[in-house]
Amino acid sequence: MLNRIKAVAKKEVRQLKRDKRMLYVLFIFPVILLVLFGYAINFDIHHIKMVVYDQDKSIDSRNFINTLTSSEYFDLVGYINDESKIKDILDTKEAQCVIVFPQDMSRKLYSHQNAQIQILIDGVDANSASLISSYLTLAVASYSQKIQSEILALNGRKSYIPIDIHPSFWFNPGLVSSFFLVPGLIVMILIITAVVSISLSIVREKERGTVEQLNVSPLTSLEMLIGKTIPYVIISLMIATFILVAGYILFGITIKGSIILLFFSMLLFLFASLNIGIIVSSIADTQQVAFQISTIVSMLPSMLFSGFVFPIESMPKVVQYITNITPAKFFMIIIRDILLKGVGIEAFWQQMVYLIIFSLVLLVISAIINKRARTA
Repeated sequence: MLNRIKAVAKKEVRQLKRDKRMLYVLFIFPVILLVLFGYAINFDIHHIKMVVYDQDKSIDSRNFINTLTSSEYFDLVGYINDESKIKDILDTKEAQCVIVFPQDMSRKLYSHQNAQIQILIDGVDANSASLISSYLTLAVASYSQKIQSEILALNGRKSYIPIDIHPSFWFNPGLVSSFFLVPGLIVMILIITAVVSISLSIVREKERGTVEQLNVSPLTSLEMLIGKTIPYVIISLMIATFILVAGYILFGITIKGSIILLFFSMLLFLFASLNIGIIVSSIADTQQVAFQISTIVSMLPSMLFSGFVFPIESMPKVVQYITNITPAKFFMIIIRDILLKGVGIEAFWQQMVYLIIFSLVLLVISAIINKRARTA
């Protein structure tokens, strides 16, 4: 049995060596995807275009604007002197937000009254609008506290804060979104590469007619599937290493946990992903169809149901059960725990059990489908 599996694996390796284009796609395409998605998908907002309608024209309003523009989050694109221009500015996207200072802001500040600053934000993009609002709210709170301290100091009193909150962010202190997204991108790239590569390999046998030679050989369905899977598992592990190195160079992602545990769990994930590709190959008759189906069944579930972008906990219960159709859901938790948190197997052993069960079930299904195809 081992000799037959080894023979199939050697045959697959020789075919890959002859197919230079396939090797190029397998090793270069994942890094290109990592670069494109890693820089394109970013939840952080910088250089927010801002317009000011300053009716107070005091040193306080100017100091507040200088506080905002001194950071990389806000860019001042201009001032306006007419309230009627606000709508046109937001309509034409000349600015993403407009800050309106009332005429009596400075007077109210120093007479112990509440000064209200109006902030108008383009709310078409709800996520961006929410982040802009959060940035401005924090800036206003910080500036307000500074003014309060100065006024109390002039009166010979010290500021008093009954409850002072000092949040501390673990695992991602700078709240850099790429640290959260890049591990998810690694999962997506690996499952797409694994499913597409194995499905194209088996369908290529159908197109060339060599699959009939395998069918009449003493190989069992299970032996043939394992033999074809082994080379792609090794290649996928090499690709994963390549991606991790690129992630470190480009985004500063480091492995805080066990490397051995990471690659072992990755091995389980790749095995499950390759079995998905084997099932796809039993449906498709041409490489073009196999590529299209492989892309759909690997990319869409891993994008929507893995927790890559959308938290699974916030989904309806029915949808949460549906998310179990993709192994990316389980490996997403594992890779983030190892890369970002540096925790051990006690934190995600259940996910590894799910991956093992998922892989074995798919392997049995693949063997049954392949056996029926050989006897048909």
